[in-house]
Amino acid sequence: MEERYIELKVNTKPEFVDLLADFIMSASGEAVEYGEDFVILRTSSDTTELEKKLQSLDIECSIVKEEKENKDWIKIYQDSVQPIDVAEFYVHPSWYEPKEGKKNILINPALAFGSGHHATTYSCLQAISESVKSGDTLLDVGCGSGILALAACLKGAVVDLCDTDPLAVESTQENFALNKLSYNEIWVGSANKTTKRYDIVVANIIADVLKIIANELKSKVKEDGTLIISGILDKKEHIVTEAFSDLEMLKRVQKDEWVTIYYKG
Repeated sequence: MEERYIELKVNTKPEFVDLLADFIMSASGEAVEYGEDFVILRTSSDTTELEKKLQSLDIECSIVKEEKENKDWIKIYQDSVQPIDVAEFYVHPSWYEPKEGKKNILINPALAFGSGHHATTYSCLQAISESVKSGDTLLDVGCGSGILALAACLKGAVVDLCDTDPLAVESTQENFALNKLSYNEIWVGSANKTTKRYDIVVANIIADVLKIIANELKSKVKEDGTLIISGILDKKEHIVTEAFSDLEMLKRVQKDEWVTIYYKG
């Protein structure tokens, strides 16, 4: 890998972007990045002649040239994503080996969805370790990457999942396949799309949404079941506890500024 490279950014009007991108690719023989009003060429070759050609065009544009250090961005990213060890679970990306004696969850992190590092996910994994028994039914509301349902599945639970974001549902399906585990049902939407009641309902969302869907979450928990809610900033905890005040609080856990609460169904 070259140690240095040149980044040539050509700023222009939106109507000229496609034309400039084609011109730069043809002149340099290299791929470009482009946006609404710019084209970027990254190359280890000399760009002096290309710059002259660009300046001779009858197109309004400005050129910003920088020499930059080349980096192995994949390795940097991989080094930044560490496995986590929480309760009986070991959550790790594919470039780490499973851990002996642990319930291993393989997650290749996506930008939008959880890999277990956030305080709320960590606390929910602890809650699942403590609360879920083999044969329990569990509903994961706002499943994200599916990490909580995967953990419950490894404990022997039968799991259903839902999320209002279709990309989260897709991410969950991929992660279940990656771990060679099976869910019972999954759907785009919220808890109100099922008529079933569950031994465990877990919802790691945000306080404002938990308040809005409080009644539907309560209606999905069996009598004497457990409702686990998280994603609650401590400064917003009061709006959640008010919405769930008709339930018996079993436990409250705080990690950093985030709160997780267990309720009896």
